[in-house]
Amino acid sequence: MVWLEVETKVKVKDPDSLRKKIQKIAKLEKKETRSDDYFAIQGKWRRYKYPKKAFRVRKKPDKFEVNFKKWLKKFWDKDIVVKQEFEFVLKGKEEVEDLLALFKDLGFEQWIQKRKKSESYKHKKDPRIVIEINEVKHLGYFMEIEYLCQPYEMIKAKRKIRETLKELEIDPKDIDNTGYTKMLWRKGIKDKKYWSYK
Repeated sequence: MVWLEVETKVKVKDPDSLRKKIQKIAKLEKKETRSDDYFAIQGKWRRYKYPKKAFRVRKKPDKFEVNFKKWLKKFWDKDIVVKQEFEFVLKGKEEVEDLLALFKDLGFEQWIQKRKKSESYKHKKDPRIVIEINEVKHLGYFMEIEYLCQPYEMIKAKRKIRETLKELEIDPKDIDNTGYTKMLWRKGIKDKKYWSYK
């Protein structure tokens, strides 16, 4: 089954004020710290080019999630992006090391690390609307609004996200759908000495 991740991202100037607005329309589900290691094929030009393909390994308390995303740019709008997400779970460190050994043989190298503290809320009217406040190390605060859907629901998902942006009184100028890894890469930040899967 194909699932699409329809989302928008907003640079947040005042997280406390935004949190109060979110709490009026959504219920807090969880708070967590996420540590993600990214691996990419970079080649000899790795210092100068952002890699086209990458995957991440996220450490959870009892498992490791391996995730990669396919960018569906033909469905993008100025304010909303659409991705197809692929994810599977590994249960132990040895499985992760075996997988990384395989990908290293295919040319992937550890590339960048992202750490963020997340507050995740579900909209009271439609729990499929997930609103997150993320504090990303080195980058600051962002809000993401995400709707996971089937391809035939994409127009509905975009409409729901835009309605939520209006509810939260978000200025369209604050929308920035640049990926966190690209933001970190542009700043020259890699944090490679901390490996989340060890």
